[in-house]
Amino acid sequence: MNVLLIGSGGREHALAWKLSASPSLGKLYAAPGSSAIAEFAECHPVGALDFPKLAALCKSLDIGLVVVGPEDPLAAGITDTLASEGVRVFGPGKSAARLESSKSFAKDFLERHGIPTARHAVFTDLDQAARGLDGFPLPVVVKADGLAAGKGVMVCRTHEEAVEALEACLSRGSFGDAGKRVVVEEFLEGWETSFMGLCDGSMFLELPPSSDHKRLMDGDVGPNTGGMGVVCPSPLLATEDLIRIRAEIISRVLSGLRKDGLDYHGLLYCGLMMTKAGPKVLEFNVRFGDPETQAVLPLTDCDLLDLMRRAVEGRLAGAALPWRGASVCVVMASEGYPSKPLTGREVSIPAETDSAAMVFHAGTTREDGRWRTKGGRVLAVTGVGEDLESARRKAYSIVGKIRFDGMQYRRDIGTAHLNREPQWPIR
Repeated sequence: MNVLLIGSGGREHALAWKLSASPSLGKLYAAPGSSAIAEFAECHPVGALDFPKLAALCKSLDIGLVVVGPEDPLAAGITDTLASEGVRVFGPGKSAARLESSKSFAKDFLERHGIPTARHAVFTDLDQAARGLDGFPLPVVVKADGLAAGKGVMVCRTHEEAVEALEACLSRGSFGDAGKRVVVEEFLEGWETSFMGLCDGSMFLELPPSSDHKRLMDGDVGPNTGGMGVVCPSPLLATEDLIRIRAEIISRVLSGLRKDGLDYHGLLYCGLMMTKAGPKVLEFNVRFGDPETQAVLPLTDCDLLDLMRRAVEGRLAGAALPWRGASVCVVMASEGYPSKPLTGREVSIPAETDSAAMVFHAGTTREDGRWRTKGGRVLAVTGVGEDLESARRKAYSIVGKIRFDGMQYRRDIGTAHLNREPQWPIR
């Protein structure tokens, strides 16, 4: 089966690497792809939102399945458009994709189906929103309702910070259309975990849970980013936590999707806060996380393409997704990231790396035989080992050999998790 992978970032590089190993793969194509993805796929310079050209490409290349990496084309309805042309897509339709593209829609879904989440209020008017802050203790969370590349969530420690966040969204337009509506939310105490799985509308096939590091700098300080590193599996999860997540979150989400008539065939990502009262949903993503994918996929021992096809066809019942070991992923970013990244700098990557360490390209291009930076997040270096300590050692060993001017990366990815091995069996 020929496959078209949509996207060009580090997540898509990891997906291309994994899909290329599938025995059921005919040929792998990517649109638009990247210099790094070209190692595994034939790339075509078609944008992820150019649906007419993508549909034509699918027909000309005899594509059996489209795998969508980023959120924007899913939110814009790529699955519906291609399905109308007879092309199967791993990814939900536009209606179900609102779980990610509209935080207010997601909160309404959660409350309607009795799924634990933070108390919230939705506003479109600045004055009303400012008055509404009085109903929430500090700190409080202000979220742009729409897609904001992982940067639309602001944890505000003071009333002044909260008003500033509201003004950025509703007055200054800092997040464009995504910030025309805001969600003001109760701040939850606890620790976060990312729970991803393949979904066929009725079944949820779990990937190993992971923990992302959102803040730019060591010690979880600095601005929010799209993610600066990941540990997998989440070592703080206990067996009883998994039981509660499956019963109180996943089961109710699947039931809610069916009740609401939301056709969901793709990757479902639940961002959870583990609180003293149990797991609560912070957010949904309707696609693979980035950089979570770069940490999770190297631990899996499966034919990912076969599982994706099963999900699209509603046949996940009885499927297995074995995995083992641990991983630590460290993101290397450009100077100025996340606000104004400086690009075009030459990147030096060692020709030989440890077989248990992988370098996934998030924002690079190949020019005149040399790698150069092309985006904010440049590389994601993943180390794999029997435990988090060995995985972390392997990742940072490679990070220490990479060079480009102005590079930024956290030196503490996974340190808070050392000596906290999972309290549940690793399969």
